[in-house]
Amino acid sequence: MRRFFTALLALSFVAGVASAQDDHAPAAQEAHGTSGDFISPHITDGNHLEIPYWKPPFHKEITLPSWEPVHVGPLTLDLSPTKHLIFMALAAVLLVLTLTTAARAHQRQTKADGSPRGFAAAIESVVLYLRNEVILPNVGPHGEKFVPFCLTLFFFILYCNLIGLVPYGATPTGNVAVTGMLAIIAFFVIEIAGVRALGWGYLGTIVYWPHDMPLTMKAPLTLIMTPIELLGKFTKIFALAIRLFANMTGGHIVVLALIGLIFTFSSWLIAPLPVAMTVAIMMLELFVAFLQAFVFTLLVSVFIGQMRVAHN
Repeated sequence: MRRFFTALLALSFVAGVASAQDDHAPAAQEAHGTSGDFISPHITDGNHLEIPYWKPPFHKEITLPSWEPVHVGPLTLDLSPTKHLIFMALAAVLLVLTLTTAARAHQRQTKADGSPRGFAAAIESVVLYLRNEVILPNVGPHGEKFVPFCLTLFFFILYCNLIGLVPYGATPTGNVAVTGMLAIIAFFVIEIAGVRALGWGYLGTIVYWPHDMPLTMKAPLTLIMTPIELLGKFTKIFALAIRLFANMTGGHIVVLALIGLIFTFSSWLIAPLPVAMTVAIMMLELFVAFLQAFVFTLLVSVFIGQMRVAHN
């Protein structure tokens, strides 16, 4: 549990810094204030936050504080909070609270009745399924040490996905800076796992050197295949980031476009059809939130296993 929370805090902080750097850009702030454009402010980041309000239109916009940039050598880091950073931190807090509550309930109920029930039993079944059916079979032998990291990825991404489905919420994983940083963290874990498992054999995952061919064939194949092998390491991580970002952003765009039909035609007579379609898309979005967290965790587990057993 201690390793779980440590990994969670690391993911939250690093991804949050990346989000703050990417989304304080003037373009994002200009998109927020573009007249007639109600889709961009809901899917992009910015320094504004909507909160519930009791008067029509039942929300109020507040401006988040702006801090002085931090200078680290030639780099200038703007660590001011943004909308996605706030909801990412909120997702992390809710994650810690719910899982801590489930863990304590599990311990208490197991001691009293011999087995957990309710929410604690549901969390246990999810954790055991991911551990025994997804993570351990894919990361390779003696892979128990990767279970906390992969479980942290799953639950953190899941909570970030779900919090965007709540009214007034925002989806941090709809920010490519966040998904990109999560993918970069996974990249370092994958490569370090390969170095520790393979030792000097790790170079074989970069330099293509077929041992069963004559030298006249090895040399040209090495020149051709080595850049491809190296590029493959980055394309897998790029695909991780873009898949999660695109799936979470695409669903919100569809929902907002359907609702926008009511205002486009300026008629409440067509409202039942867009609303019905929106409800259907939101149900699909709920499924996608779980699916994308699962797929990200599965692929990271597979990549770790491929690296650990490469050329063995």
